[in-house]
Amino acid sequence: MEAHVVDRDPDTIKRDIDAARDQLAATVDALAERANPSRLADDLKAGAVRFVKKPAVAVSLAGVGVFAIVLVVRRIKRR
Repeated sequence: MEAHVVDRDPDTIKRDIDAARDQLAATVDALAERANPSRLADDLKAGAVRFVKKPAVAVSLAGVGVFAIVLVVRRIKRR
C-alpha cells in the first residue's frame, strides 16, 4: 500500500483533494437547504394541506365545525 502512495503524482493528489472538496461542498449545501427553517415550515404546511384535503378528513372537520357552531348558538340562546 505504501508503494501506491509513493507512486502518486502530486498533481493527481491535488485533483483528488479538489474533487473531494467539491463533493463535500455540494453535500454541505444540500444539507443546509434541507435544514432551512423556512423550507421545513413550507414542507410541513404543504403536508398539512394535503392531509386536510383528504375527503375523510375534510368531512370530519366539517362535522366538528358544525358541532362547534351548534354549541355556540345554543349558548347564545341560553343567555
